[in-house]
Amino acid sequence: MDDEKLKYQIGANIAAYRKRAGLTQAGLAEKLNYSDKAVSKWERGESVPDVLTLMQLAAQFDITVNDLLVDPEALPGNPGTLEKAMTQVSEKALKRKANKNVILALSSTLVWFVALFAFVVLSSFDFLEKYSCLLFFYAIPANAIVLLSLRSAWHDFRWNKALISAIVWGSLLSIYVTLNAVMGIYFWKIFLLGIHGQIDIILWFRMFRGSDTKKENTNG
Repeated sequence: MDDEKLKYQIGANIAAYRKRAGLTQAGLAEKLNYSDKAVSKWERGESVPDVLTLMQLAAQFDITVNDLLVDPEALPGNPGTLEKAMTQVSEKALKRKANKNVILALSSTLVWFVALFAFVVLSSFDFLEKYSCLLFFYAIPANAIVLLSLRSAWHDFRWNKALISAIVWGSLLSIYVTLNAVMGIYFWKIFLLGIHGQIDIILWFRMFRGSDTKKENTNG
């Protein structure tokens, strides 16, 4: 098969499955840790993904690698075959997304339920009652850690920066209110660590964005 024709077939299939999955080029690129420029080149047939990336794409669209290689204009049966297949893929993708959102919501609810339960128990003791409300401050970074773990396990890194920031600032806020409640210390300088940490977070994610650009240039 002609190389240019194969590039066109792969690009057309990537574009079609991406649209059916309700993803933009930038959205798909983020899931694959590539730049949107690389995805655009694939879909225009200017370059092709490597084998590992084709496998990632197939997994993302819930199809086989072979489905990305077939000629979209030469499918057997009626012309609506590809349309129907992609509709099914889209429905499965939406269902998976809905299920993940439910899991995230349930996980957050569980974290706050545990905090509330512990609050009710501790507040029943006179000597612990004034400290029981501190549990809700510690629930902030705990909730962020749970969400970060789940999203990372699903290779969904879109909210990593916000969640890591929530862990840092939530932890510092928890320490601050604890020192204030237990020892009467207003140690506001602890938030200076948060400023430094936030700068590190921004630089860290900017470094990965730079890596995406290098990867796009390599595959382009």
